[in-house]
Amino acid sequence: MITLLIVIGTAVFSIVAFNQPELMYKYNFNAYQVIHRKQWYRLFTHAFLHANWEHLIINMLVLYSFGQALEYYFYAYIGENIIGLYLLVYFGAIVASSIASLIKEKDNYHYNAVGASGAVSAITFACIFFEPTHKILFMAFIPIPGIVFGILYLVYSWYMGKRNADNIGHDAHFWGAVFGFIFPTLIKPELLISFFEKLMP
Repeated sequence: MITLLIVIGTAVFSIVAFNQPELMYKYNFNAYQVIHRKQWYRLFTHAFLHANWEHLIINMLVLYSFGQALEYYFYAYIGENIIGLYLLVYFGAIVASSIASLIKEKDNYHYNAVGASGAVSAITFACIFFEPTHKILFMAFIPIPGIVFGILYLVYSWYMGKRNADNIGHDAHFWGAVFGFIFPTLIKPELLISFFEKLMP
């Protein structure tokens, strides 16, 4: 249920902002504004904005698919305060995935970013942590174990983040994924044993 509410809220806010550029300007992630003008709210609000319909639809489809699964995993493996844990990993990932860009772009007035990709990566990788051998569709049609997908995703995001050759927030993808993967062990350290057991043949 919490996943659906976040998806709906993000979709509504993004769609409204499509037709109101002033909202995009006021609430996007601009590291210069955050650091030099103390507009800390941008660390959160940018995740509820998206650049276009394609950006929004892809993020929300992935969030809904993996978010529903994560709700189940939290219930099955932790069993209490499910909503609180979900909100903690989601909003924690929004901030954690922004830190690298915040440091890198703090003096760049022209750097702007929007999207929930960092948080979506965290939700996806938390699911991979709970069930590392479950299949994920790589390139939308090739089924591979989640842990293999995760390694490929991290390597690609790290490499592309270093190149900085496009307008995609690869740093946010990378650090969001890392945050999501380690989050369950921060809540319940013994889950790490279960993770390695599931990797054993």
